[in-house]
Amino acid sequence: MTPIRVLAVASEIYPIVKTGGLADVVGALPVALKQHGVATRTLVPGYPAVLGTLSSAETLLQWSEFYGGPIRVLAGTHDGLDLYALDAPHLFARPGNPYVGPDGTDWPDNGIRFAALSRMAAEIGQGAIASFVPDIVHAHDWQAGLVPAYLHYGGRPRPATVMTVHNLAYQGQFPPEMLATFGLRGESYTIHGVEYYGTISLLKAGLQFADRITTVSPTYAREIQGDEGGMGLGGLLRERSNVLSGILNGIDISVWNPATDPNIAARYGVEQLAERAANKLALQQRFGLRPDPDALLLGVISRLSWQKGLDLLLETAPTLLGEGIQLALLGSGDRDLQDRYSALARAHPGQISVVIGYDEALAHLIQAGADALAVPSRFEPCGLTQLCALRYGAVPIVANVGGLADTVLDVDDIAVRGGAATGVKFGPVTPDALAHALRKANLLFNDQVTWRRLQQAGMATDVSWHNRAGSYAALYRDLVAARRG
Repeated sequence: MTPIRVLAVASEIYPIVKTGGLADVVGALPVALKQHGVATRTLVPGYPAVLGTLSSAETLLQWSEFYGGPIRVLAGTHDGLDLYALDAPHLFARPGNPYVGPDGTDWPDNGIRFAALSRMAAEIGQGAIASFVPDIVHAHDWQAGLVPAYLHYGGRPRPATVMTVHNLAYQGQFPPEMLATFGLRGESYTIHGVEYYGTISLLKAGLQFADRITTVSPTYAREIQGDEGGMGLGGLLRERSNVLSGILNGIDISVWNPATDPNIAARYGVEQLAERAANKLALQQRFGLRPDPDALLLGVISRLSWQKGLDLLLETAPTLLGEGIQLALLGSGDRDLQDRYSALARAHPGQISVVIGYDEALAHLIQAGADALAVPSRFEPCGLTQLCALRYGAVPIVANVGGLADTVLDVDDIAVRGGAATGVKFGPVTPDALAHALRKANLLFNDQVTWRRLQQAGMATDVSWHNRAGSYAALYRDLVAARRG
């Protein structure tokens, strides 16, 4: 079978640069695709962390002027990934977060930074690197959204394009005066081009011009075609529904493996669930919670935001306290939510505890030690924490939306004694419905035979990339066949 050559384009990639689930997907999918005859190179910005990882990289391209300064394209490998880095010091030689400055606000030149990334992807797509001319360019989220537009307006033979939406809420909007700065023709600024309610939307550009559009779960693919879930783009997505599909995310099961995880107190498998008790105790100690094996320990690993429904969980505090449920929360985000959670923890030491920030090792311990994991999102394209929870035997308590609906089988959907249910889903996404789900979970937890069945069914669920990667490979092959035909 002739390998398919894919250039992936993204603003972050695990394990080098990560702010969210996008990085996990971009880092894991190329490795999984190798088994399906797909050779991937991933183009990422040359942040300091990337260049530090690729210190012995080969220079493939070198230009004296590119969006305001000199650039190089470097090639190297890291952790099984074949990478291209856009080394543009005037755009990416900045410490910290890829998108925001030290003051917490967006870098003012983000539009130019990611237009440059997209333009270089288009150049590579059209043969700038003779040793790797891709059959397909796969753009991820708004930061790579201009790739299909540049290729569409380029006037040269081009590869096929795929645009994947990881979260429609982030659309990359910039003033129309930047059209020339981006290197786009005036004719592109129309409703059938990059124009979006008086702005330029980089995500809209990708959705308008990509040959295929994917998102990260089948339910989310349906939701974003509606007026509410579409967030202003529902009409376009309905119009292009014939090229839109949802493919569930997976997780890297070599990284997320309770049998080998170096970050947890005791390793275990589905037949050694009793070993989780040591992780629960370690988690309680780490968070300063009472070392009570009989209390339902609820874990949360999340950005603190309205989307993630973390304000709803705060409103269920009386239920948590009244039911004797412990809460161990790891996350950061909205300053008001951070302050309110910290105040709740101070008011109820031993039962509620919060760590503000993100700690990858601690996230692993939460998955291994929590009895249940809450994901009360108002909308959730796919979600990865609930997949990790299934893998680790932490029973997910999730809103019945997006990828959460697709990946968790509710106790009320199929009789738990049948052995197929894996968690607790609730809807509508309200404090009352969430509180009811928490009470239900606590009741189930007190029936240890039933709880053990939920854990075992969850751990038996395939959350790997293998089948998901096969779906992407099939999509790529269909695209290549169509263009050759």
